[in-house]
Amino acid sequence: MRGLLFWLLCSPGLLTAQDEPADISEKKAVYVFKIREEIAPPVQRTTIKALQAAREKNADLILIEMNTYGGMLESADTIRTALINSPIPVWVFIDNNAASAGALISIACDSIYMSEGASIGAATVVNQTGEELPDKYQSYMRSMMRATAEAKGRDPEIAQAMVDERVRIEGIIDSGQVLTFTTSEAILHGFCEGKANSIEGVLEAGGIREYEIIRHRLTTTDRIIGFLISPIISGLLIMIIIGGLYFEMQTPGLGFPSAASVLAALLYFAPLYLEGLAEHWEILLFIAGIILLAVEIFALPGFGVPGILGAVLILSGLTLSMVDNVGFELSTFRLDGLLVAFFTVISAAFLSIISSFWLGRKVLTTPQLFGNLALNTTQKVSEGYVSAVSEYTGMIGKEGIAYSILRPSGKVELEGDIYDATAETGYIEAGSRVKVVRYATSQLIVRKISPEAAVESETNKASAP
Repeated sequence: MRGLLFWLLCSPGLLTAQDEPADISEKKAVYVFKIREEIAPPVQRTTIKALQAAREKNADLILIEMNTYGGMLESADTIRTALINSPIPVWVFIDNNAASAGALISIACDSIYMSEGASIGAATVVNQTGEELPDKYQSYMRSMMRATAEAKGRDPEIAQAMVDERVRIEGIIDSGQVLTFTTSEAILHGFCEGKANSIEGVLEAGGIREYEIIRHRLTTTDRIIGFLISPIISGLLIMIIIGGLYFEMQTPGLGFPSAASVLAALLYFAPLYLEGLAEHWEILLFIAGIILLAVEIFALPGFGVPGILGAVLILSGLTLSMVDNVGFELSTFRLDGLLVAFFTVISAAFLSIISSFWLGRKVLTTPQLFGNLALNTTQKVSEGYVSAVSEYTGMIGKEGIAYSILRPSGKVELEGDIYDATAETGYIEAGSRVKVVRYATSQLIVRKISPEAAVESETNKASAP
């Protein structure tokens, strides 16, 4: 209908002066969403969902309400790319701050409007403590700022000056500091289309008189997924996953640590899978790592090849699930995003192991809190307590059979009684002939007897007087 009306108005001779309407003012559908927190995966998710919803509702304009100090470079770049490729014009209203990653996103919009006292700029890439990262990161940010400014018809040198303090632009910046514009400065140098104090003021400044505002609403599912994929929560879930595995390795069969680890893994992978970040093969890597680690814990105690390979697969699955890719096409991985994900997983794993080690010691040695979990009572001989050491040492040299599989711990049958025992080396199948070789650490240490040795022993017993 809009296209037909436009064709009729523009085709000469189809409408006479008497036929032309006095005032044609079409109401614009304006889709509004907010970016008012750290630029991170939840904001990235909200932006992609909002752009998709705006297309579905046939919006004429997308308007972002922004107030942010920046955030993660990978998420900012993904948002930037989506805004540049949006078929619907995108405006941004900076209501106070658009710093760092926020400046990059703002420059990617078709029009920028700022409130009185707002600022845009200061896009140097820094770490968690605010220290500047090496120049390779700054170079990447500079190139993105230049390319984004060029794509939107803005001065790329000014955009680069928001990242690099070495850039000098006569009459704009020569102080050896990164560039930050106030509202009036941004208007003067083409990085802001006008001043406004509200969404309605932005639309009026942009020449839109008739409009319908459609605000983006987050569903409960959106809020839950956004919460779970935030960097802090993802890190905490990784800590629980690794911590649960650590406790299970220390006390096999306890149950609670493994249950906590499984629940944390579900909460970690489910939102990433729903968002299309975690692929099937990445989740399978994690599961394969868990299986190998279980084999190491329950079948081949120690920490050999299965345990090491399992740990590598677990860390790989957790890391790769955090970055976007298509199938097995590893070339689609962005190095910066992969490094951030790897650093997040390794840091969380390290903190988890340290915390688990400390917590384990604290739980078992703090009487005020959990002292009843450990037996601290001393059983004295003077009070009638005696040890069974002599009984067990008397078993040395005796032979029997493995009542259960020993890997390496299990049970053996000696002279009709069942005892706890540990294999001297490797593991011993149930039903195998065994011999007690020594008693140590309150355990009978047994060795598997070869069939030939067992036959010879039986022969010797039969021939004995």
